Order: sequence, then C-alpha cells, then structure tokens
Amino acid sequence: MSEFRSVRKRDYLTVDALSIPELFKTLDLADELKAERARGPALRDDLAGRTLGLILEKPSTRTRISFEVAIHELGGHAVVLHVGDLQLSRGETIEDTARVLSRYLHALVVRTYQQSRLETLAAIGTIPVINALSDFSHPCQALADLQTIREYKGTLAGLKLTYLGDGNNVAHSLLQAGAMTGMHVAVGSPPGYGPIPQVVEAARQVAAETDGSVTVTADPLAAARDADVVYTDVWASMGQEDECEARRLMFGPFQVGYHVMEAARPDAIVMHCLPAHRGAEIAAEVIDGQQSVVWTQAENRLHTQKALLLLLLGR
Repeated sequence: MSEFRSVRKRDYLTVDALSIPELFKTLDLADELKAERARGPALRDDLAGRTLGLILEKPSTRTRISFEVAIHELGGHAVVLHVGDLQLSRGETIEDTARVLSRYLHALVVRTYQQSRLETLAAIGTIPVINALSDFSHPCQALADLQTIREYKGTLAGLKLTYLGDGNNVAHSLLQAGAMTGMHVAVGSPPGYGPIPQVVEAARQVAAETDGSVTVTADPLAAARDADVVYTDVWASMGQEDECEARRLMFGPFQVGYHVMEAARPDAIVMHCLPAHRGAEIAAEVIDGQQSVVWTQAENRLHTQKALLLLLLGR
C-alpha cells in the first residue's frame, strides 16, 4: 500500500519559505479575499474534502480562531489538537506523531515552543506543516503585518518599520519580511535582548538586494526617528513569565508612548500583535489612539492565512 501523501508537500516554517514573488502574490490574494468577505458570505470550496490539524502547545486566541474560520470558509475541516490530549504528552516521539498524522490529515498547523519540533514534523511528515508560532519565528503574523501596513500606507518598499522591545520571534519574522519587501527595518532592544545576530545578518543580505536596510540599536528614540510604522510586542513571551519583573525594569525606556511617537513621523501607524499589556510595552492612550491599527492587524490574520492555505494546498 502506498503511503498517503498530499498532492503537494510545501511547508511554511519561516517567512522566507516563500520567494519574494510568492510573498507579494500571497498579499495580493489576501486583499482579494478580504474584499470578497466584505461583500457578503465568503464560503468557497477550494479545500473541500481536506482536513487540517491544529496542534496548540501554547494558549491561543487569534491563531486558533483565525485558522479555524479560514479553513471553514475555504471549505475544509479543522481538527483542534491540544497537546495534552495527544500521546505526545505521554512520551510518543514527534517523529512517530508526524508519521501518524500524515496518514489522517492533509496539512498541519502548529503553535509550539521549539522551532526544531516544527522542522522535525516537516522533515518526517508527508503533509505541509505551517508554523503558527514558535519561539524562533511567527511567520503567519508577519504576513498579516505586511498586509496591514500596505493597506494603510499603500506600499511597503521604502517605508521605515521600527520594532521596539524583545528581539523575539515577532522581531525575527519582521526582519525577514521587511527585508524581503524593501523596507528599512530598525529594531530597538536593551543590550542582551536583541534579535539573534544570524537572523539580523541574513536580513541585511536580503535587504541589500531589495534596496531596504536593517538597523539594530539600544537607543529606542533613534530606532523610532522618522518611522512610518511603530511596532511592539510583549516584553516576556510565553514561557518567560518568571522574568516579567526583571524585564519590566530593563525594557521601560522602550515603551511605545508619546515620547516614541513624537520621534516617529506624524502619520505613523502603531502595531501590536496582541495580547497587549497596557502600561507596559505600550501606553494605553497609544494602543487605543487614532494611530493604532491593531484591530485591523488582528483581522488580517484571517485573510493572509486563507491566502497562504490556498498557496500551499489550493488545487
């Protein structure tokens, strides 16, 4: 008996799993899908007969709901798999899990801790694996971020995108996405909390080909100066809760408040991938103010993920 395989095996573990033309194709399709949904019921049959699994090793609001709705609206079926309900929690290997799930599902969406778990699932499994968040990368979020920036600014190339805070998975994906689209990405983080140097260097190499640039600094106001987009994230990611107080002291100057927004361009937009802690990484008056686009940003997770699923699985 031949082993069950999807029609195509294409994984999305980091932003640069897409080529630059594919990235823009995905954004264009996301715009079309958003407009289609705004006109009325947006039910399609592109994924009819397909069942996709969602493995959630971390709590989720936007990821779970946006993927479940996306799969439903494309005509597919979603099976949510909490890790505590899987034999993974009792010692079954990730390799064996990949082999088994490949016989049942047509694709796997995974929200996990270690990037290596995703890489193993992708290497051993025979179905597409999508990174819905790992400690290293958050590529689905980056797609929604790009769609949102382009929606408000009309373009991506040449804009300055400033990220302030922890050099985490979101920062890594923004570096990749910004470099691929010709943006000038500035990351401001306290010393010792910046993005991984190899990610920064790889982004610089890409930016050199797209007329973008990458800057990493410990000066938040220098990072924010003349920014078109100001972006932040929580200071302590899931799994780092015991570091919250220490990080609050270190990251205080990097809060996106009025002092940061005064350094940015007057028409700058403010972004946060959520959940947000008002009074910590972002001031309440900023996230709830007129320059904030965080709710559109959250909505666009749905549209870009639909576009991504069509790219990876569409007939």
